[in-house]
Amino acid sequence: QVQLVEAGGGLVQVGDSLRLSCTVSGGTLSSGTMGWFRQAPGKEREFVAAIWVSDGTNYYGNSVKGRFAISRDNVKNTAYLQMNKLKPEDTGVYYCTGDPRQMWTRQESQYDYWGQGTQVTVSS
Repeated sequence: QVQLVEAGGGLVQVGDSLRLSCTVSGGTLSSGTMGWFRQAPGKEREFVAAIWVSDGTNYYGNSVKGRFAISRDNVKNTAYLQMNKLKPEDTGVYYCTGDPRQMWTRQESQYDYWGQGTQVTVSS
């Protein structure tokens, strides 16, 4: 029932900023969790950030702490990922994820819903 659609990826240079969005349709995650994972070519998918939709409580992967910020707009049913001071290592496909449960986990297998992904490329 729930569908997630990402947008906002693109080609940027080292040190630039970019904001990704993820819009929810077909249902609600108002009592649950939304998050972001990313996957570089030839590497495993890694956790980036997650947020509790109800109150905004959030947590991050170690590689992006201090540079990225996750947020949500519950009126628009949209989550965002603000990415700052981008590095070439941030390059990859970024996937939005969600779950109707309020969770504290970095394990991708725990999340029920996934978007199609959006490409982020950081050149140097």
